[in-house]
Amino acid sequence: MSMLDRAIAAISPKWALRRRQYASLLARYDAVTPGRLRKDRNDSSSGNALAERSASSLRNQARYLQRNHDVSRGALRALTNNVCGGGGIGIEPIPRDTAGELLPDLAKQLIELHRDWMIAPEVTRRMSWEKVQRMVASSWIRDGEALSQSLVGPVRFLDHGTRVPFSLELLESDYLPYEYNDDSKRIRNGIQTNAWGRPLWYWMFKDHPGDMLRFPLQSDLKRVPAANLLHLSMTDRIGQLRGVSEFASVINRLDDIKDYEESERVAAKVAASMAAVIKKGAPDMYGADTSENGNQEQRHIKFRPGMIFDDLLPGESIETIDTNRPNPNVENFRTGQIRAAAAGLGVSFSTMAKDYNGTYSGQRQELVEQWINYDVLSVDFVSGYVRPVWRLFVAAAHGAGLLDIPDNTDYKTMDDAVFIAPSMPWIDPKKEVEAYILQEGAGYISGPMVIRKFGRNPQEILKQESEWRRDAKERGVTLSLGKQAAGSDKPDEETNGKKVA
Repeated sequence: MSMLDRAIAAISPKWALRRRQYASLLARYDAVTPGRLRKDRNDSSSGNALAERSASSLRNQARYLQRNHDVSRGALRALTNNVCGGGGIGIEPIPRDTAGELLPDLAKQLIELHRDWMIAPEVTRRMSWEKVQRMVASSWIRDGEALSQSLVGPVRFLDHGTRVPFSLELLESDYLPYEYNDDSKRIRNGIQTNAWGRPLWYWMFKDHPGDMLRFPLQSDLKRVPAANLLHLSMTDRIGQLRGVSEFASVINRLDDIKDYEESERVAAKVAASMAAVIKKGAPDMYGADTSENGNQEQRHIKFRPGMIFDDLLPGESIETIDTNRPNPNVENFRTGQIRAAAAGLGVSFSTMAKDYNGTYSGQRQELVEQWINYDVLSVDFVSGYVRPVWRLFVAAAHGAGLLDIPDNTDYKTMDDAVFIAPSMPWIDPKKEVEAYILQEGAGYISGPMVIRKFGRNPQEILKQESEWRRDAKERGVTLSLGKQAAGSDKPDEETNGKKVA
């Protein structure tokens, strides 16, 4: 208690107690006390309200940066590649029987049908399954969401082009208007939900609004069942229906980097274009150079290599203009800004800045920490897009009668699969291989798990390796193995050179 409070308490304890109670009600965190140096950010809008006001503009700005800024385009490409990889998310079917045993023949049928479907999985038949995944992942990260309509079975005017009658129609988020709301029908941001917030219908434009020559109207909308639409969204808030660009928090910084680099490039070009001025002596010398009619004559002196100025007037001298460019601090400033932008985007600084200087330990630590973010994005991508597509594919193949299903099949496991996301790349392959060998030998990890970390199917690898060794033995080709790979304690030179069955 302060001296004043103690004095009041001695005179009137009741008064002092009320002062303490009111003081406790006024107490709060310093961060919520606005002042000259602290802004009062007390917007309590819902995630849907914020998305309605901002998501469309953020999406357009992110697209602009992808089109016109090399660093932003590289960051988006790095995120996309690390989410789904060059070959896309791998799928290893694992259907089982009622006893829980794997059904290899059924898995083989699914793999063969899926391999055929991967050639033309979408309605335009212009993109492979790998390309579809990259396009969807890129749109999801850049725009905040991506849409795909699933078309199963006979569809008017549509030729699926594959044995399995199933196709995807890829749609940009522009088709789903943020501004379409109807409280009476529980429609918010173009999505109609039930009382629990589960999407029931999507109100979408029949054509891309960017292709329309007039302002879009409500009559241009159509209602699509939620069961037929895959909506992959980048959300930050509970209850948020629409996604927001992953670039939202770094758009201003990336835009500033772009403008700053352009200004420095222009300044460097000006500095490279050498300019000079004629410096005169006393003020009365100005205007001394006149022509016959008494007017001052404008002189033009062109620079030439090794030229000598021999026509200067008395008191004149030549001085060049120094712009102090290129700026030696550009690199440090740019590096700091890119490092901050990389932290906001969740991409590694080395990848975004293309700066790979550093020790093995430092680079691996950065990669390990960063790969957690890539892995989280991959999990979201698999759960929100790849797994639902796989389930629809299996259902379509089953419905079309393309599968020879054993009688003891557990139908609940028909669409079970292992989804193989990109693995963390190696910095030192020898050390990585030795680590996997030790882990497998100690029983901490299985051989199939190691193979999946490379983004490959263990059954396919085993089949290829068996066929390779059989063919090699039949042709009399000698295959050599190191002692650890062969499981031998003999020195390498004793194991190498022997035939391996």
